[in-house]
Amino acid sequence: MATTAPGYFSTLRIPTMITSKLHQQLSNIACHLCSLHFLQLKSVDSLCIYTALDLLENHKVQAIIGPQKSSQAVFISDLGNERQVPIISFSATSPSLSSSHVPYFVRTTLNDSAQVNSISALTNAYGWREVVPIYEDTDFGRGIIPFLIDALREIDARIPYRSVIPLTATEDQIMEELYKLMTMQTRVFVVHMSASLGSLLFQKAEEAGMMIEGYSWIMTDALANVVDSLDTSIVEKMQGALGVKPYIPKSRELESFTKRWKRRFQKDNPNDQPAQLSIFVLWAYDTIWALATAAEKVEVADASFQKPKLAKNSTGMETLDVSKNGSELLEAILNSKFRGLSGDFHLIDGQLQYSTFQIINVIGKGEGEIGFWSREAGISGRLNQSSFDLNPVIWPGESTGVPKGWEIPVSGKKLRIGVRTSGHPEFMKVERDPTTNLTIVTGFSIDVFEAVIKTLPYAIPYEYIPFENAGEGSQTYNDFVYQFYLQKYDAVIGDITIRYNRTSYVDFTLPYTESGISMLVPVKNSINKNAWIFLKPLTANLWYGSFAFFIYTGFVVWVMEHRINTDFRGPFPHQLGTMFYFSFSTPVFSHREKVENILSKIVVIVWVFVVLILTSSYTASLTSMLTIQQLRPTVTDVHKLLKNGDYAGYKNGSFVEGLLKQLNFEETKIRPYSPNDFVEALAKGSKNGGVAAIFHEVPYIKLFLSEHCTGYTMIGPIYKTAGFGFAFPKGSPLVSDISRGILNITEGNIIIQIEKKWIGNSKVCQNEGSVPSSNSLAFRSFSGLFLVTGVASTCSLLIFLLMFSYKI
Repeated sequence: MATTAPGYFSTLRIPTMITSKLHQQLSNIACHLCSLHFLQLKSVDSLCIYTALDLLENHKVQAIIGPQKSSQAVFISDLGNERQVPIISFSATSPSLSSSHVPYFVRTTLNDSAQVNSISALTNAYGWREVVPIYEDTDFGRGIIPFLIDALREIDARIPYRSVIPLTATEDQIMEELYKLMTMQTRVFVVHMSASLGSLLFQKAEEAGMMIEGYSWIMTDALANVVDSLDTSIVEKMQGALGVKPYIPKSRELESFTKRWKRRFQKDNPNDQPAQLSIFVLWAYDTIWALATAAEKVEVADASFQKPKLAKNSTGMETLDVSKNGSELLEAILNSKFRGLSGDFHLIDGQLQYSTFQIINVIGKGEGEIGFWSREAGISGRLNQSSFDLNPVIWPGESTGVPKGWEIPVSGKKLRIGVRTSGHPEFMKVERDPTTNLTIVTGFSIDVFEAVIKTLPYAIPYEYIPFENAGEGSQTYNDFVYQFYLQKYDAVIGDITIRYNRTSYVDFTLPYTESGISMLVPVKNSINKNAWIFLKPLTANLWYGSFAFFIYTGFVVWVMEHRINTDFRGPFPHQLGTMFYFSFSTPVFSHREKVENILSKIVVIVWVFVVLILTSSYTASLTSMLTIQQLRPTVTDVHKLLKNGDYAGYKNGSFVEGLLKQLNFEETKIRPYSPNDFVEALAKGSKNGGVAAIFHEVPYIKLFLSEHCTGYTMIGPIYKTAGFGFAFPKGSPLVSDISRGILNITEGNIIIQIEKKWIGNSKVCQNEGSVPSSNSLAFRSFSGLFLVTGVASTCSLLIFLLMFSYKI
């Protein structure tokens, strides 16, 4: 790429509205474009607008490179749209500006919303779940927030608070806002503001003690793009901060341009050290190049304006002349594609497109590269790779450990943990020591919680607040959990079932117990003293099938032996009796009738093999029924309870009452009981004022079985629940860490020891578990044997008939 734009550009008058500093930079970039008319403007929006009107009305310009700020671009883009003159900006980044509303506005820089996905990916990579944006109170500052919220929501992160800093904020006002942030738990901040206000913010953050270990700062490209050009004293206040900015690929053209820039800068400013080129300088160069190329393509040297067709009562805006070549010049600019100093220059929907962002870490006097983000590969330590291997980061306070993203507020306030006595005290029992007046909390849930807290890599100060002593009285667990809305607690623990309706106002950890609703039912001795028990070993279909094959086998043998064996001759009743007797007795007894046909012998051998297996299986099954004591549940199916109209029980105050109604139990058929009354209710039975089964959660039934091992069993689960969990406020950063701690202890020996301590070992109860299946033998189990004997008999019969027909 040459250092100057095409020669035709030298005859085109395109005034550019820029600041004095940027004017100097552009003068060096386009040093040979001597005919460019630059207007130096103060950063006053009204003056910028008046100047734009002057350029359009008096100078008849064909395009305007500018304005610098988004607030200026809002009105000037409307002017350009009315005059059909392209307004090109390489620094107005507000998402509210769009070519869909103002077609003649062209953005050769990035929309602020383009970077939110890289910020959310960085947040997700370090496991942060809460982020507080700090932004200036302008259209530029506010514009990115809706997009940032959406991007964070996709990774299940949220914004608990927005810190808005006015442009006119004093140092005291900024310090007051920072102190407010320090009282909150969140320690991850996204800073989106101009360089001047951002510099002041970091100075005050360092004074407030917020640039120390535990804090995380992420700068948007508005600050990250200019870190290298900031004063060293400012950069020192930013140590450890992260930033995202567009990635500028290296090229020979960029290297050559940088060298010429430094030589020119040194020539004009011999006593100053040349600053690093910012990306805005590169965008400015590429913008001029694109405009020059487009102007040469459409030949606008002789461009003119025409009067618009005016309606009555036209305003001043509508009386401005309209460019004849504006639409052609706009189209040529939008279709520009080339390799510029800043990378690929490609406009889509009127704005520059970027797919890769660089993630930096402020270290020492400048920045260090820790990774990249792209739409295709996501976040990675190396360009265009899809693995999370970011380079090490030096965090605020020169820490190398990743901040967890939240802290207990500096006030030292303890977490208020709500507790209440459970209907099963083994899970949670709250008492008051009469001597010390201290709250004593014991139980399975407490031991699990405290074991989890010990696994965390940081300390959490907490205190137990009894539910009963908070003025709520004896209420349901829904009322207990609902105390978050009243801000009575920072968390509640205990035997709290994870329920969908409760997730509307709390976040639950992973469950720390088994899940499900089961039936607790009595068991009875299943030794059958019925006189017909000898029929039980075989099912009816097996009895019928065996009898049919007995007859069929006897018939086949009789057919093949009738003509050659005198034992199978005689009167019909005699032959019929011989056939049955031979078939039934052959496997068991030896008798005088002998078979002579070889085919008959084959059939008999196969049949004897089948009958021996049947008799052996029958004998084993009958022996088991007669000698082994089996305890069977009195109820095995919920539908049987409904069909019989039996009564069902549940723990008083439990949500299981609603579940039973969902299962179509009549309200008159369900009865509430306290855990101490379960034995009596089951002993009475449904017909004597008790119940046939009690529906309860699995952990409670296991506790009951550990105390009443004989005479009861658990059937199910018949309904799925998520188990017991600890509840925290919505979006609490503690949820993920506590959940990991629960996984840690439930995968090891800790949870087993806690269960033995409080619940005992219910697994030693032989009557606990699934419903025993029937011991009766079914026809399907022997279908292969019957197939073999059937095929053998049929084939022998067919062969015999063929041989008999042949002899005839």
